[in-house]
Amino acid sequence: MGKVRVGAFSVSVDGFGAGPEQSLDDPLGKNGREVHGWFFPTRFFQTMIGKGDGETGIDNDFGERAMTGFGAFILGRNMYGPIRGEWNGTDWKGWWGDNPPYHAPTYILTHHPHPPIEMEGGTTFIFVTDGIESALEQARAAAGDLDVKIGGGVSTVRQYLQAGLIDELHYAVSPVVLGQGEAMFEGIDLRALGYAPTEQVMGERALHIVLAKGK
Repeated sequence: MGKVRVGAFSVSVDGFGAGPEQSLDDPLGKNGREVHGWFFPTRFFQTMIGKGDGETGIDNDFGERAMTGFGAFILGRNMYGPIRGEWNGTDWKGWWGDNPPYHAPTYILTHHPHPPIEMEGGTTFIFVTDGIESALEQARAAAGDLDVKIGGGVSTVRQYLQAGLIDELHYAVSPVVLGQGEAMFEGIDLRALGYAPTEQVMGERALHIVLAKGK
């Protein structure tokens, strides 16, 4: 069985993983793009969106690592789209268009049932209404020997953290201050949960910190 990992989760220096007021125009919340500014210039991201060469280096290496070795993904509903409440027959299929970057079964946490959606490139969105443990059980079964990625957003990572279900976390700390938004660490005692830093690397635009649970 593989690990349960969080990879390349961007946070501001004041601990926010997204800005407030997420919307169709601001999928990362107000000013949220600033937190991910380290990732956008990388060759990995530029290739992912079908553009030309990007930057290589430490940030690019961590970006690649954060999407490699996974057999399934788990996302909160906000990471899937801006729709709230009942689906009401919407034809929304995620932020990424017809060929999302997951290329594996991707489990969406929601309170409202929705039939699975098969996308191009091997991604299937599967909607889970019975909690984080059920989503993880399904994701592990689908992933086999590969890892499961908890892709976000903030609320989803916090839930899995507090439940002690994450083996390894990689945070990319961007040198920006948001002031408000979705707080990543508020009320969470990482030490008490058994997490400690195992890696710290300064990239071109972010500080990369990896934490893992003690054995």
